[in-house]
Amino acid sequence: MSVSARALLEELFRTAVAAAHPAACLPPHLPPPPAAPGRLLILAAGKAAGAMAEVAERHYCDAGAAGRIAGIAVTRPGYGRPTRILEMVEAGHPVPDEAGVAAAQAVLRLADEAGPDDLVLVLLSGGASANWIAPAEGLALAEKQAVTRALLRCGATIGEINTVRKHLSRIKGGRLAVRTRPARLVTLAISDVPGDDPAVIGSGPTVPDPSTLADARAIVARHRLALPQAALSALADPANETPKPGDPAFETAAYRLVARPADVFRACAAAVRAAGYECVMLGDRLEGEAREVARDHVRLARELQAAGRRAIILSGGELTVTLKGSGRGGPNQEYALAAAVALENTSGITVLAADTDGTDGGGGRSDDPAGAVADAATLARARALGLDPALFLAENDSTGFFHRVGGLLTPGPTCTNVNDFRAILVDVPER
Repeated sequence: MSVSARALLEELFRTAVAAAHPAACLPPHLPPPPAAPGRLLILAAGKAAGAMAEVAERHYCDAGAAGRIAGIAVTRPGYGRPTRILEMVEAGHPVPDEAGVAAAQAVLRLADEAGPDDLVLVLLSGGASANWIAPAEGLALAEKQAVTRALLRCGATIGEINTVRKHLSRIKGGRLAVRTRPARLVTLAISDVPGDDPAVIGSGPTVPDPSTLADARAIVARHRLALPQAALSALADPANETPKPGDPAFETAAYRLVARPADVFRACAAAVRAAGYECVMLGDRLEGEAREVARDHVRLARELQAAGRRAIILSGGELTVTLKGSGRGGPNQEYALAAAVALENTSGITVLAADTDGTDGGGGRSDDPAGAVADAATLARARALGLDPALFLAENDSTGFFHRVGGLLTPGPTCTNVNDFRAILVDVPER
């Protein structure tokens, strides 16, 4: 693998992360604090929640509102940030845990206490669905965990996953907005979903939910999910329908996106051109099975190289993995592994795939890999070690493969999340 090729791709990944970091994107959107005696209640959730809360707290303390601030930020383990006033909680992700339940209860108590003079500021980012966990009536945490595991294994899209989650929750799908009335509500969000739909980001706790219980049941049936009986009963209970557009809870609510995948890739495209490469942008909202998308992208890279075009192919979105094996890894590492296989008998093509939140699949640790880098030499190293990449793909063990062969990316917590970042560098060999 060319050191310069990998270095350039890793620099592009850092450019993507920096463009979406709360320190850069949040301050211009923070609303003025409420007039005294109103309180500012800051409720943050997701992988960027620690950094968003840190930035917001500093901003309002500098504005002299420290005495009227209260709130709580909930993020995944390792993603907490130092705060002076706001409580910082690290809770399970992607499978929720007791810490997330306790934190969500605290959030709902604060929301219930909000009065007409108060401003509730919700700072939302991807991962909030797992961090704010308030199971519907009659549903235990263990049953909610079983639902989450089943959804993650079946290859469902994030929109499908969150449709089910919303109808099994007391905080998702607009329900937090209902609890904050009569206070003014402002949500500032970092998008991690294809299409930037507020109803999908963090399972849309502060916006109307267009999806229905019937939609959730159809997703369960389509993916043949074996869910606990309590979850199936909850999805059949009309009391668990979410508030819809037109509900008075949303009359005074405002929602703004402070960072989107499109913004990130605009910055990356400029960096690609500055490095002297043609930028081939495939879009920021790609979905599909990771290994299949990887094969298509390598095919395009080969075509560009054959045409003599020195380029970098960029793409974002959220790919999926239908788990059939018992290995470790996420969609970005699986994409890189499938790309390594497809790169056989090539030179001058290098692939990087990583999640901008700093972790890709894994066991919920903050030092889990974010993704991997691969080229034709990756396959050669595997064979020299007596390893068969096809077997690792069959086991969904992309982490195990790259751990043995080399190529893992482990940046640690990035404190933001605009989902997948993929870049394929195509150089034209000298003749």
